Amino acid sequence: MATLSVKPGQRFTVPDWHTNSHLISADAERQRSASHQVRQEARSLRNETNNQAKWDEHDNQTRLTERIGSVNRWKETLDKCLADIDVEIDALTQVKEAAECALQAKNLPLDVSIECLTLRESRRAIDLVRDPVGEELHKEVKVIDKAKRELQQRVHEAFEQLCLLQEARQQLSCDHRCKMEALEIDRMCLSLSVNSPNISFKVNPTRIPDGSTAPDEWERNSQCNREHAEAEMKASTELREATLLTIAQTNNELEAQRVATEFALRKRIRDLDRAYDELKWQEQNTLEEITEMEEDIRRLEEDLRRKMQDLKVAHTRLETRTYRPHMELCRDQVQYGLTDEVHQLEGTIRALKQKLAESQDALDALCRQLHRIQTDIGYKANSLLLDNKCLDSRRKLVVPAEKFVPELDTFNRTTNRALSPPKSRQLEL
Repeated sequence: MATLSVKPGQRFTVPDWHTNSHLISADAERQRSASHQVRQEARSLRNETNNQAKWDEHDNQTRLTERIGSVNRWKETLDKCLADIDVEIDALTQVKEAAECALQAKNLPLDVSIECLTLRESRRAIDLVRDPVGEELHKEVKVIDKAKRELQQRVHEAFEQLCLLQEARQQLSCDHRCKMEALEIDRMCLSLSVNSPNISFKVNPTRIPDGSTAPDEWERNSQCNREHAEAEMKASTELREATLLTIAQTNNELEAQRVATEFALRKRIRDLDRAYDELKWQEQNTLEEITEMEEDIRRLEEDLRRKMQDLKVAHTRLETRTYRPHMELCRDQVQYGLTDEVHQLEGTIRALKQKLAESQDALDALCRQLHRIQTDIGYKANSLLLDNKCLDSRRKLVVPAEKFVPELDTFNRTTNRALSPPKSRQLEL
């Protein structure tokens, strides 16, 4: 009888076998059901996440596009504002330069006015008067000083306004640069896709960066920059108009004062000219009167000498007749006649001497008056020369410097001309 080589294993019953088969089938069904459920959920999740991702990307693309449009609109607004402020800066700079030129141009009238005042200080004696010309020249100096102060104030205000405009432009320019950078970044973000080569995972990308602002704050910042720039441009425009008005007013005031001063100066020259002619006429007449007086004095002296000789003859006759002898020494008609002749001659001589003294006094008075007239003529000539120099110097205010040629020998027009005949009024005087 043969023997078994190994110990037989556990034996299962047929029901166990069927049970095991049923368990395996049930487990397989359950696993397939679970797998099917997982597959269905996975498909649903894939669809849902894909849709969500696509919509999220679409929404963010739209948001980026809208943000780019908003930033671009502000950039264009800032571009226009920058262009306007640049134009205003150029305009204000030109007006400031015009005010500086107007201020510089006031130096010449001031120098001329001071020169005229200095020249007129050289007048002598009675001609050193406070006349309307001096008053107008002093008024002209005050007008020029006032105009220079106003123009200097306008230049200072324009300089300060230019600084404010530059500051506003700097703010606009900084905001503009920031928006340009933001546009470039957002456009780059808009262009990114899953196929872009420069995408990667970042460390904590959802953090809130330091210095982040809210949309309202961002909007207010740009709005404030624009309003500040517009306010400064408005102030600059008003300052430009005020500066141009100041330039025009100062020029008009100075021109009016120049005309008034030159009118007074020309009137003074005419008055001096008439006074000079009057004095020359008086000098000529006084010289003629002195000549006639000297001739009359010479004749008086000759008559006085003749009367002295006649008196000597009468005295000699009377003295000689006193030596008549005895009864011949009588008071006859000759004696009475000679005595009367001596008395008459003595009275005549006294009258002639008195008249000679009066004539000499009159001649001395005429000489003194002639000296006074000639001195006053010298004063008037000096005043005419000075006022003509003033008038000639003031030609620089209306004639360009390169065309200005000073008049030579301006006084000769008066001193070298022939004397005019005496006027009826002078004859009556």
